[in-house]
Amino acid sequence: MNFRSMKINKIRKLNKNTDQSMQQPLLSFVGKFKDTQDFREWNIQVNDQKIRIFYLESVVSKEKFYEVVFVPLSNLKGEHIEEFLVSLHGKETKNEEEIVNLLLKGSFAVCLPDSQKIYMVSFPKELERTIQEPVNEVVVRGSHDGFIENLQTNIFLIRNRIESPDLTVSYMTIGTKSKTKISLVYLKGIANEEIVREIERRLSFIKTDMIISPGYIEEFIEDNAFSIFPQILNTERPDRVMANLTEGRIILMAEGTPTALIMPATFVTFYQSPDDYNSRWIPATFIRVLRFLSFIIAITLPGIYIAINAFHLEVIPHELVIPLKNSVEGIPYPPLLEAFMMELTIELIREAGIRLPRPIGQTIGIVGGLVIGDAVVNAGLISNIMIVVVALTAVSSFVVPSNEMSTTVRLLRFPLMILASIMGFVGLMFGIIYILIALCRLESFGVPYFAPFAPFRLKEIKDTFIRIPLWMMNKRPQSSGAIDLFRQKDSRGWKKHEE
Repeated sequence: MNFRSMKINKIRKLNKNTDQSMQQPLLSFVGKFKDTQDFREWNIQVNDQKIRIFYLESVVSKEKFYEVVFVPLSNLKGEHIEEFLVSLHGKETKNEEEIVNLLLKGSFAVCLPDSQKIYMVSFPKELERTIQEPVNEVVVRGSHDGFIENLQTNIFLIRNRIESPDLTVSYMTIGTKSKTKISLVYLKGIANEEIVREIERRLSFIKTDMIISPGYIEEFIEDNAFSIFPQILNTERPDRVMANLTEGRIILMAEGTPTALIMPATFVTFYQSPDDYNSRWIPATFIRVLRFLSFIIAITLPGIYIAINAFHLEVIPHELVIPLKNSVEGIPYPPLLEAFMMELTIELIREAGIRLPRPIGQTIGIVGGLVIGDAVVNAGLISNIMIVVVALTAVSSFVVPSNEMSTTVRLLRFPLMILASIMGFVGLMFGIIYILIALCRLESFGVPYFAPFAPFRLKEIKDTFIRIPLWMMNKRPQSSGAIDLFRQKDSRGWKKHEE
């Protein structure tokens, strides 16, 4: 081999090593997507230089990138390429994990030929549904917009209502596979920083592949996962979020879902509705009393009927004894089994109405309420009074503004029915006392769950089962965990000046 051949081989080897060193950053992340067919590559020729662009076509806006980047880039000179990419907020990186994450979030990887630089330019695909009122949180008065599946849009809806620099947004990413972006939103100076740090600490312990919705997060961070009572309030309404933010609570939101979690929550917050504050205080108090009364009816009415029928006929007037006995005479089942059959039937009808298409779901409700109810009575399987009891119980359980608390109320009546069938009123009272003890022991992020009843705070009763005028609520409730309890001054001072 002559000197010239040795020199040529040396040059070829040097060029090969150079090409490999240039291609290695590309191959390191391209190999991650070798088995997926939505991974694409564009090539642009700029002054005899080949620029390679990689992207996932399912998560990027290809048209916007073509208009803003591809066409201008094709007409640039080589020395201005990097300046152009920087002007588009392109992020320079060589980290393989960061490149993969940005590609998955809708970025284009622009690989320059003359240097081992990769610029990530973000043009994610934007598909949003229109903002509309949540179906499960309809109000008569007040705003009629709701959150959607885009996190930034949801934060915009909050900032549009609270134009304050104290509104703080903190981002985190959870889920090793899903990479779900979540945010904590709170008002600095009002929300308790210790509670914020405690929530962040609990979130940092979540080590799971996938987080689909805040419902997943709720089970990971709530104080007592085995309690039947929900300890975190969820909503899809921006006005409800705003009201809780101003009371000092912390909001957790996630990308891809319209649901926001409100922390800390108390038993009373599940019975509050935006309608209570959009109407005058006297009708609002009446509706609030009805809601708390519905809680008592929903969990105790079937148990009371079973206890009276089996043990305590003497507590009802004499005029009702004979009709009651006539209604249950000939029924082949004991009151407990009779009540269980009807309660489970109601739950089946409810679940079927939710899962079926809306027009058919309404039909199922009519069929279940009229045909099945009338048929079981005529067949002698269920008594007339039991139908009335079950109907009142079902209606009372749906009065609750929160779906989670409504489910809890429907479940609580079953153990109370069993206790009433065993020991009558004594068993029923044991069950109610146990529920009260459980409520008093429960906490939500260090805040007593049954406040202001336990611990008892007389001044905070003004916004529980009653709702006094807004101008008298000068302080925030301590149960919200707020550090600044003063909400307003004398907002009706003009009345004193007139007098």
